[in-house]
Amino acid sequence: MVPGHEPILFDLGTGARYFGLQCGDEPFNGSCLVSHLHWDHVQGLPFFPPLLRPGNHVTIYAPIQEDGTPIEKVMRASLGPPMFPVELDDFPGRVTFHDKGDDTFMLGDVQVTSRLIPHLGNTLGFRLDVDGVSVAYLSDHQQPGIDVYEATDNARELCDGVDLLIHDAQFDRAEFARKANWGHCTTEYAVWLATTSGAKRLALFHHDPSHGDDRIDEQLAAARAQAGSRVDVVAASEGLTIHLGP
Repeated sequence: MVPGHEPILFDLGTGARYFGLQCGDEPFNGSCLVSHLHWDHVQGLPFFPPLLRPGNHVTIYAPIQEDGTPIEKVMRASLGPPMFPVELDDFPGRVTFHDKGDDTFMLGDVQVTSRLIPHLGNTLGFRLDVDGVSVAYLSDHQQPGIDVYEATDNARELCDGVDLLIHDAQFDRAEFARKANWGHCTTEYAVWLATTSGAKRLALFHHDPSHGDDRIDEQLAAARAQAGSRVDVVAASEGLTIHLGP
């Protein structure tokens, strides 16, 4: 949330429903930056409460598809019978779509940088800059290999000197050795990218669904030990609020 600005959301997973409930009956005209179209990142759209009220509007920015199929066509194919009881046009609220690749665009006074990053299928990372404050979001990011610490120019550009880096940290090293082609990375890789990019704070994100709180706490402790004083590390959690800027 940027003070005085319409909401900007990263992705539309199930958390979108809970965010929408908090909006109550207030008018909603917000934007969502969708990293990619895997189910866990878009399945919250048909359950987003603001779409149940006339006059509300959600603008979705998502990665251009490898075969050129427009994002709107892809999304409409899954939002309707037999997969869902109603179609997108049946909602009182309105949704518009924009296909993005390596782009820079403005949402109000917020500069958004989108860059394609390694995952499974076309995937975007995002960077937001406003009033001297910056946030980067790389939710699903393929590590090149076990103990391989390299990053694409696109990934480095997004992360360079940011105040907050929200980054994939799904696996520990042993898990990654078994799942190296799943499109994700280790906690160690996330810390490495944050420290070498000069990020001030790192939020470990995209926790493995099989990991409980104790396991995440262990990964957080290891990440903090690795980072030392170079970067402040936290574990992303539901309801977490991080204040940036003055």
